[in-house]
Amino acid sequence: MITILNIETATKNCSVSLSVDGKIEKLVEIAEENFSHAEKLHVFIEGVLKQCNKSLKDLAAIAISQGPGSYTGLRIGVSSVKGLCYGLSIPMIAIDTLEVLARSVVKESGVIVPMIDARRMEVFSCVFDKEYNQLTPIEAVVVDENSFESLYQYDKVYFIGDGASKCKSVLTKDNFVFLDDIIYPSAREMVEVSYQKYVNKDFVDVAYFEPFYLKDFVMATKKNK
Repeated sequence: MITILNIETATKNCSVSLSVDGKIEKLVEIAEENFSHAEKLHVFIEGVLKQCNKSLKDLAAIAISQGPGSYTGLRIGVSSVKGLCYGLSIPMIAIDTLEVLARSVVKESGVIVPMIDARRMEVFSCVFDKEYNQLTPIEAVVVDENSFESLYQYDKVYFIGDGASKCKSVLTKDNFVFLDDIIYPSAREMVEVSYQKYVNKDFVDVAYFEPFYLKDFVMATKKNK
């Protein structure tokens, strides 16, 4: 049996799932405004293992959502997974966060545009087709009424994520659909991808792997009076 722990901490959602042979066994997650990842992540890991009668020694690999997203959330998730993988001598799997978010949508046609809030009118985004093939590069987009003009050709364009709601009043084309119930990426949608990556031996180097921040971290400081 291939048992994989999947961890998603790129947004406000602290999410952990356990899968066996590509099927989800247990999911625990919580989305809080103040980012409780540091306090909740290892509690969630212990919880899903215990509820599935598993231990860390049963894990074949650990998968992490690699970004883009919150600098703090990514740093906590990646550092935790690197430590566990190193200590257990098991492979580390990295999955693009926007793909994780896109996979929460199942549609017969059109394209999916996951958006992660990047402050003000900026979002981290890219475009996927209905089979989750990535059609555009991941980028930080400052959204205005002319954004995503290249998508006018599609019958439906589905916008999802915590960055999508703030764009609703700006992106008003008839074929643009906002799925307000899908806000954060979840470790639930990591299961199928992590299993396939494990089968294909698509691993990352535990020692040298870094999260995909996309933008440099900028710390706000008060000016001296």
